Amino acid sequence: MTPSRLPSAPVVYRCLADLNLFDSPECASLATQAARGRYLFVLSDDIATSGDGTLAVQLWEDDYPGWILEGDRVHLEPVDALPEPPTLSRTQIAAAIPTAIAFAYRAMAVHEYYLWGGTVAPNYDCSGLMQAAFRSAGVWLPRDAYQQEGFLNPVAWPQVQRGDLVFFGTASRATHVGLCLDRRRYLHSSGREIGRDGIAIDVLSEAGDRVSRTYFKQLRGFGRIDYSYKPVGVKFESIVESAQNGLHFF
Repeated sequence: MTPSRLPSAPVVYRCLADLNLFDSPECASLATQAARGRYLFVLSDDIATSGDGTLAVQLWEDDYPGWILEGDRVHLEPVDALPEPPTLSRTQIAAAIPTAIAFAYRAMAVHEYYLWGGTVAPNYDCSGLMQAAFRSAGVWLPRDAYQQEGFLNPVAWPQVQRGDLVFFGTASRATHVGLCLDRRRYLHSSGREIGRDGIAIDVLSEAGDRVSRTYFKQLRGFGRIDYSYKPVGVKFESIVESAQNGLHFF
């Protein structure tokens, strides 16, 4: 698992097709996806796996790392510069919420199943749906549920508004996220084991059905999007060191 041809600086590309990013050089488990038009850094080249080359990469808009298959290089277009990330006021973000909610409803109408790591239609995971919905409205969010919870400003339940996010999980970490439609209903993509294997609307109540009750017991709190995420930039040395040691990024 020794990388060769490590570049002296990461090279920036634009995705010409939807791409899968995996959580290790073996490319056995999906970590996230990059929709066509997104930007990424190629960090290391030709990591040896079972006969197939892989590329260590990091997405630009949310700083998310992963590996792609060497064969997907044909779907990457080198670029000389990155566009400016959006700088939005809370007023502008509030105006974007109807677009994000409309995206989520359209996604619910065509989804097939819950996909761990999914951020591209038709199948999403919970935080991937939130990220894609708000990105469609020009608002950038971090990738994972716990990252989104940390990025948002906390909101008390009585002050929850349409377009806020609701978080579920353990006492120590958010593991699930949904989009509030009001103080009682939320739209989310949930898994097969305790959820609905796809996108649905559930209620925040002990009196709901099995799925609603299960998530209600895991309720952590609510958050409001007051800013659009700004990329931190590639941490090249730490990523390359992880790749050289055969370590996962996650």
